[in-house]
Amino acid sequence: MTFRRNLLIKIEIDKMVEKILTTIGPLDSGLKLDKDTMRRLLEMSPYQFKKERDLDLYVRKTEDEKGHILVLDNDLPIFRTTPEDVGLRKSPTVKEMISIRNIIKILNDSDVIVSKKEASLKTIQKECIELLDFSYSRSDIEEIEKDGIASLENGYTDGIKEALLLFSELLQYRPVPKIFQIRHHDIFGSITTENNGQYVLGPVIIYSMIYNSLKLIEKKRVGPGRESIDFINAISSGKEKASLEGPEVFRYLSKAIATVSTYVPNPKCCFKN
Repeated sequence: MTFRRNLLIKIEIDKMVEKILTTIGPLDSGLKLDKDTMRRLLEMSPYQFKKERDLDLYVRKTEDEKGHILVLDNDLPIFRTTPEDVGLRKSPTVKEMISIRNIIKILNDSDVIVSKKEASLKTIQKECIELLDFSYSRSDIEEIEKDGIASLENGYTDGIKEALLLFSELLQYRPVPKIFQIRHHDIFGSITTENNGQYVLGPVIIYSMIYNSLKLIEKKRVGPGRESIDFINAISSGKEKASLEGPEVFRYLSKAIATVSTYVPNPKCCFKN
């Protein structure tokens, strides 16, 4: 697959993980794992599906007879053992529970458990991403730039959003905090706060789906409170002049990639400690 395709797959992996993460919680939270999305994620992983008793297992083979085995349930446990052993521990028969040795295994899995819940999800995310090749050439970046400019000139919103999504992934830009967001706009980039309370905006990209306008704030110090929010709104509405507008924004982003020696595919989700 091409670099562009692999990058889009990585972004989709992050989105699925973020969605799944919202369905993982303590036993008393009432949350139920989004199994459909988790299955889709596992289909992109090096794990193979295996039915063991009434359990849905996903197995990653290792050099010995023991593998890494994920059980698709609310706890998302990953075991380092065999599928048969997981079946005994997670879904024992009455006959098996007569054995003291088996009872010990059923009641205590600390000898074989690797991780649970968020930690297991993070592992699967990492292993999915590791299957993708992110090496790229200058021509790969120029292709994204050209497609973005052509989409902007033709008013093709999906093409614009995809190009911006790819550039933001490569440059590690993030959607701005909610207080800075504007309806029917995609706004992402860097907003930091200085010790004196001032905001430093930039680079911040503002794409209006209503007016098909693309603007960039390269760097701007703005006062605390509503001043920064008002400034972004003024840029969006055209009351304030942006650092760059239109196709020049895509050219700026393309050149910015040249300062990045290699792309390091960091997950975009925030996991609990």
